[in-house]
Amino acid sequence: MAQSAIDLSGLPTIANPGRVAILKSKWYPELNDSLADTCAGVLREKGFDRVETHTLPGSLELPLAAADLLAADSDREIDAIVCFGVIVKGETLHFEMITNECMRGLGDVMREYRCPIIVEILPVLDISHAQARAADDEYNKGYEAAAAAIEMIAWRRALQA
Repeated sequence: MAQSAIDLSGLPTIANPGRVAILKSKWYPELNDSLADTCAGVLREKGFDRVETHTLPGSLELPLAAADLLAADSDREIDAIVCFGVIVKGETLHFEMITNECMRGLGDVMREYRCPIIVEILPVLDISHAQARAADDEYNKGYEAAAAAIEMIAWRRALQA
């Protein structure tokens, strides 16, 4: 299936942007760094000057880290959390267990804390599929993650207006 690049030109402008936390797994650092750096770059270009990045032991730890950040955010300054990870299918059920629990956990945290959590965890059958999605080109999924975060922040703020 061919990838498509996202058009960032129509993204909404966010007045008084808050914090965005980027959480990434330490596994496959060259890929997760590329995704996170691309996302952070777009967010900064769009006016977010409080973008923080946290590196976790793996993808399974992302839900707990997201919950801990949101629990400590008593002033509700975090506008969104963006999660990056790469999980490669191996010979055991580890792939399925980690992928399913991570997604379930992040969904639970998002609903509990009422904060958008953008998930760009790449569960792939071959590492080349993740490499294609984290390449230094217009198909990097960091662009999509940043766009989704900005769109969700704008949408939620419009509801509160």
